[in-house]
Amino acid sequence: MSTTEALLAASGSGGGGSNRVSIDDALALHAGEFGRWQLRHFVLVTAAWMLEAMHTMVMIFADREPAMWCPAGDGRCGDRCAGAAAGWEWEQGSGSSTVAEWGLVCGDRYKVGLVQAVYFAGCMMGSGVFGHLSDSFLGRKGSLQLVCFLSGGFGLLTSLSPNYWVYVAFRLLTGFSAGSICFCSFVLATEPIGPSYRGVVGTSTCYFFSGGIAALAGIAALFQSSWRILYIVSSLPSLAFILVVVPFVSESPRWYLVRCRTDDAMRVLREIASTNGKSIPDCVGLRLDDEDDITKKVVETSSVLDVFRSQTMRARLMLLVIITFLCSVVYFGLTLNVVNLKINLYISVVVNSLAEMPAYLVTAVLLQHFGRKPLTIGSMLLSGVFCTTASLIPDVGAMRVARMACGVVGIFGMAGTYNLLLVYASELFPTVVRTVALGCKAQGSQMGAILAPIVVLLGERVLFVVFGVLAIIGGLLVLCLPETMNKPLYDTMAGMEKGERSSKRGDEVATSNSLI
Repeated sequence: MSTTEALLAASGSGGGGSNRVSIDDALALHAGEFGRWQLRHFVLVTAAWMLEAMHTMVMIFADREPAMWCPAGDGRCGDRCAGAAAGWEWEQGSGSSTVAEWGLVCGDRYKVGLVQAVYFAGCMMGSGVFGHLSDSFLGRKGSLQLVCFLSGGFGLLTSLSPNYWVYVAFRLLTGFSAGSICFCSFVLATEPIGPSYRGVVGTSTCYFFSGGIAALAGIAALFQSSWRILYIVSSLPSLAFILVVVPFVSESPRWYLVRCRTDDAMRVLREIASTNGKSIPDCVGLRLDDEDDITKKVVETSSVLDVFRSQTMRARLMLLVIITFLCSVVYFGLTLNVVNLKINLYISVVVNSLAEMPAYLVTAVLLQHFGRKPLTIGSMLLSGVFCTTASLIPDVGAMRVARMACGVVGIFGMAGTYNLLLVYASELFPTVVRTVALGCKAQGSQMGAILAPIVVLLGERVLFVVFGVLAIIGGLLVLCLPETMNKPLYDTMAGMEKGERSSKRGDEVATSNSLI
């Protein structure tokens, strides 16, 4: 008996079945790929995306610049930059936003972009930490629970900030935790789903993010007079999620398996089968795709270093981070650009969030027919072309609506890209480093988000040029990544490399036969 077999046998009866199969096969043949259990689990876990949307986009409303008015009459007040000292007052009161309360206008306007950049810097730092914790001892469920608790707590503390710099510090801490909610949730939600449904269901996660943005806009419209109350209301759902939702969520069976907890993995799979009206025979057990290396690659090490030791994985990760960075600059830039639009802020945010939803539907429908790679390229190029077109449209009269329409299409394309990259990235890496890789991807996203508020300050025409160029470059870089459609979800690094070599040889044989 090999070391791995001994570990699996000792960990529980799940590894001792005479017919040992992978989790993908167990789902496809016995438990069900996407039944009632997976649907319930997916909805509960993915609801966490709304939490990150609120923590991230609350800055649009809390850091907005409200209108000012002169009580003494037009022309009787001094320099606007002097604020109350020159007789000016904020229409909704000084507590309506951080800009009004701390006078972040004129020479201090850069502080608005700074706090937004600091938030995303916190997201970038937290992504690496929680990505590793999710793949190691804490697990998918434990990591999601922790980031929700921390983000909710820090969000509440943000509402108590006595000055700007304390506010910046709490936004950094909120970003450190909230920036990991989406990818921790995504991995936990999609790993129990079978291969036939994983792509389509995975693209549905972003509906919750857009829904969270739209819901936040409605909440913000109700609390326009107090940015502090807005932070309280937008942070409480994170704590409620832990109490109401997390107790009904199961840990990923794939994480159990790679941690040599085969009995727990089988317990979850049997629960899935029972809820779906199916059953798993007693003779069925679980196996990894490369059991000879499990003790070295899973038990001893499971970090980003494992990715960089593999030339193939290293190249993929670097490309993925760069592409996600470019995508993030455009996506967050277009979203934050609503402050430059000369229409109602709350309506603009809702329109932009709703514009993303058709993108998710289109990508879900086309994904199984065209694959991950072509759709990602197409969606990035679509966004690039329309952003470039928007830069050529003058910001006057009716043309302003045309420019906004081009921006909406740009968001449509980039939202589709964001959605596709989640599914694509999760399939490019094996279970042992999947969340670590998604954490690195998230760090690339946050680096782009740090840059986005700075680009927005340049003004509409320049930023549309920048967004157009970056989107087109990103689309071309996707050409360097492999297609993952109809490929298995591997468990280990060696198993993935072995499987892809076999698949490549099979494709070469098929090509030569077709030529003959």
